[in-house]
Amino acid sequence: MSSEVSTECLVLGAGPAGLQASYLLSRAGRDHLVLEAGDAPGTFFTRFPRHRTLISINKPNTGWDDPELNLRTDWNSLLSDDPSLLFTGYTPRYFPAAEDMVRYLADFAAKHDLPVRYGTRAVSVARPDGRGDFAVSDQHGATYRARRIIVATGVSRPYVPPIEGVEHAEDYGDVSVDPADFTGQRVLIIGRGNSAFETADNLIETAAVIHLAGPGSLRLAWQTHFVGHLRAVNNNFLDTYQLKSQNAVLDGTVLSIRRDGDGYLVPVAFTRVAERVKEIRYDRVILATGFRFDASIFADECRPRLTINDRFPDLTAAWESANVPDLFFAGTITQSRDFKKSTSGFIHGFRYNVRALHRILEHRYHGVPWPSRNLAQGLAPVADAVIERVNRTSALWQMFAFMCDAVLAGPDGSVRYAEEVPVDHLHEAVGRGDFGGVDSYLAVTLEYGAGHDQVNPFDVTAGRTSQEDTSGLDGRYLHPVVRHFRAGALVAEHHLTENLENEWDSEDVHRAPLLAFLRTQLARPAVGAP
Repeated sequence: MSSEVSTECLVLGAGPAGLQASYLLSRAGRDHLVLEAGDAPGTFFTRFPRHRTLISINKPNTGWDDPELNLRTDWNSLLSDDPSLLFTGYTPRYFPAAEDMVRYLADFAAKHDLPVRYGTRAVSVARPDGRGDFAVSDQHGATYRARRIIVATGVSRPYVPPIEGVEHAEDYGDVSVDPADFTGQRVLIIGRGNSAFETADNLIETAAVIHLAGPGSLRLAWQTHFVGHLRAVNNNFLDTYQLKSQNAVLDGTVLSIRRDGDGYLVPVAFTRVAERVKEIRYDRVILATGFRFDASIFADECRPRLTINDRFPDLTAAWESANVPDLFFAGTITQSRDFKKSTSGFIHGFRYNVRALHRILEHRYHGVPWPSRNLAQGLAPVADAVIERVNRTSALWQMFAFMCDAVLAGPDGSVRYAEEVPVDHLHEAVGRGDFGGVDSYLAVTLEYGAGHDQVNPFDVTAGRTSQEDTSGLDGRYLHPVVRHFRAGALVAEHHLTENLENEWDSEDVHRAPLLAFLRTQLARPAVGAP
């Protein structure tokens, strides 16, 4: 029997991002509904990762009693006011089991009594007149009408590269995870990300030969600081390659997969030897090339434009579809905004993005200003506020270079401090007047130094700096950066010197140089002297 439900905001998906959005909407008293295809939250984690160990760190024992600081080493918790709903209370394991995440998300939804309809799959999204309400239909024929939609469905479809004969490959999501099934076999794994290496590590003891293939250079997370690159927990396989144990990482492009008796012939064009092609025989070929967003449920008039090989929705700085107004996105599918640079694709990053999205929607649709506090007159309170925040914030720590705190200097001499604003959104919002009258503003971020992903952090001869250097300009590790903007244009920037324990509170090394920078930038009569 068909039915119709109307709501202000419809959230698609009850994974981590959908639950985070629903929690914030509920706390604000906003009318909304969450549709979830599965029978419980976090259906993705009931199946992935295939080998059931997460690579998102969980560190209950930090030595800190500040809950904000603790979120720097808690990559799994959602944001809430309930201390019992911290993931660190669910398991002591540094790399937790996927089942712990499933249990945690179920508790989060239940304890906050979030309005989730389980077993409800959105099969079509339409907007008949191109504007107005969206109409979403589920598999039972029910219709849901909403003024806006937050899509939090994750990347639900495998990304299949255009390889001739790719249908012969077994998909990462379906292939056996029993190592005994590969005993004595030659195995090719297409892909060189964490899922590929996770699969390879599982087969080391039984397979005769394992090759991983993919174009370009292998990127290691400890060097690039992008946690989606190969993590150390998954790179045991590299030892078996470089210590000559029959396995290898192929730097090249798989051209085709051709059946040959009970095996396959696979020509590979090698990058390092001028695209020389070598044909190699394998017993099994596994495809581990990642996932993509599924836009097939959207009608033509409201289908979001895609980007990055059609893997992710193309988004504005407000996480709104670039071509469909009032269609917003949350979670891992928002990583097109900082692809392979920051952490929007992961819970410890996008939980802050969802909170920022909520604040954007609150302002746009309900006239609620972005939270801010007034600072006392003078430059010393500005320096103190910046120093205090960079030494505590988890949002800027996790969303490095992407999210900032904003110091807003008004034409009347007033100074306000707004926290956790996406940098790109800040520039646009100030330009529109969303933050009221702003004469100029500071964007405070945490960032790795220029070229950090090209430097071996274990090479003691690289990136040397003098202990007397307080500019921070040569710092390759994470450190605070303060940039001064006027009318969206960069005026000047200041780097606080990096610190081994990430404590940027030395009067001589950190505060005094920052205050000197502020004097050159903000020392106008209206702002006052320190």
